[in-house]
Amino acid sequence: MSHPIIRGMRFLRNPQFSAISLVIAAAVGLLVANSPVGDAAANIRDAHPGAVLGLDLSLGHWVTDGLLAIFFFLAAVELKHELRHGELNSARKALVPTAAAIGGVLVPAAIFLLLVRQPGLSDGWPIPTATDIAFALGVLALVGRGLPSRVRALLLALAVIDDLIAIGIIAFFFTDDLNPLALIAAVPVILIFGWLSYRANGPAKIAAMAALAIVAWWLVALSGIHPTIAGVSLGLILASRAGTQARHAMEPWSNAIILPLFAFVATLVVIPSAGALGVVFWAIVVALPVGKIIGITGGALIANALNGNGEKTPIGDLLTIAALGGVGFTVSLLMNELAFEANPEAVTEGTLGVLVGSAIAIVVGGSFAAARSHWYRTKRDPQKSAR
Repeated sequence: MSHPIIRGMRFLRNPQFSAISLVIAAAVGLLVANSPVGDAAANIRDAHPGAVLGLDLSLGHWVTDGLLAIFFFLAAVELKHELRHGELNSARKALVPTAAAIGGVLVPAAIFLLLVRQPGLSDGWPIPTATDIAFALGVLALVGRGLPSRVRALLLALAVIDDLIAIGIIAFFFTDDLNPLALIAAVPVILIFGWLSYRANGPAKIAAMAALAIVAWWLVALSGIHPTIAGVSLGLILASRAGTQARHAMEPWSNAIILPLFAFVATLVVIPSAGALGVVFWAIVVALPVGKIIGITGGALIANALNGNGEKTPIGDLLTIAALGGVGFTVSLLMNELAFEANPEAVTEGTLGVLVGSAIAIVVGGSFAAARSHWYRTKRDPQKSAR
């Protein structure tokens, strides 16, 4: 039997745990915000403990700008693995998830812009373009155990590409007052970090890499680019073996602490009356589940057609993947914070829109996954399924 600590870490890496912990953290955030201690909690979140090396961040921003960089670091490590060894390591394999991901970004963004025409509010178009890897895979693991492994692989590949697009959106659309010197200074730090990852392991190397990662994050934050981009850069440049080791060591802490803490901070909003909810809320509620189903399915069908005589993904599987792609959650909440940073009312609407839209996607995607799972089990063993 394995040691209890090892079993505990294995449990924390489970996508089911990640999905459930995010739901609980978001629910607690909403409950606290709408309780008698809501104002006190918001004041703590917005408190500025003081400038640190030129950075004056609130406690909430230390979570969204600091801790969340670790989540993006792990996402980048997973992206690199998929590019080298997984479902994206050839043009043929990457065609369907890439086309599906692009469709799953363009259609939700278009729906949002069609519904939201007001200047300033239309800046929220990136919010419904995101897919939450951990959440989507967690729902699939909960209700889709009978599905073939290719469904999970395609959903993972699509979500990884979606995250890559989200990273580009964050870098290009949410950069203010660029400081080129700080950005240039970050480059050699990141390169040395990558070079060290190919050297022999040891405590001194790990300590040096951790210090370099912190310096890289600090320089990118000073540059005006959102500091989660530092996490992405460090994850992509990391040696494959070191990346696997880092993900194995850090994923439990990300799932158990970082993501739930971010979900709690992001959902610490007061729920207005239904009549007070404006166009931003309704646009996200429509664009996330509906836009993702149309965009992902349409993109994948186009890729299937271009694939000639190659293996085609069944339409039922595509609809399952597309529906689960509407679970935006973590990255959508971050986009919401960035898009409406100077508009607290829009942040509230956007947060609630992400939660409701993602909940709809969970119900629809989970229903598709359960139905397809039952269909595959029936196909494999009709007599057992009948009993």
